[in-house]
Amino acid sequence: MKRRGMLNSHIAKVLADLGHTDQIVIADAGLPVPNGVTKIDLALRPGTPSFIEVVTELLNEMVVEQVTLAEEVETNVEVDQELKHRLDKIPTKYLTHELFKERTKEAKVVIRTGETTPFANCILHAGVNF
Repeated sequence: MKRRGMLNSHIAKVLADLGHTDQIVIADAGLPVPNGVTKIDLALRPGTPSFIEVVTELLNEMVVEQVTLAEEVETNVEVDQELKHRLDKIPTKYLTHELFKERTKEAKVVIRTGETTPFANCILHAGVNF
């Protein structure tokens, strides 16, 4: 058993296979997953695990060069504030929610959380550590 870090074997595999600019979506419980994109479903019950919990762990494990969010996330004040705190040094791009959903078709994987608040979704763009 791993001592620390990502214990979910499916997520650990995705992270190990990422290349520069590959994309991972972290989604609330309601975001549609496009056909052909792998879904890793972490949802246990409404709110568990939370979107912010999953984002925090992925940011600890992954080199992120950019984040994409839906503009509408600003209406979800708690999630928006938490994201701004965690992403303060990472360039962030905003799209309409409809365009955001279109972009999820390019993702390697969608990680579904138990989050049940609106617009709690992001796309993490992989960077490199050199």
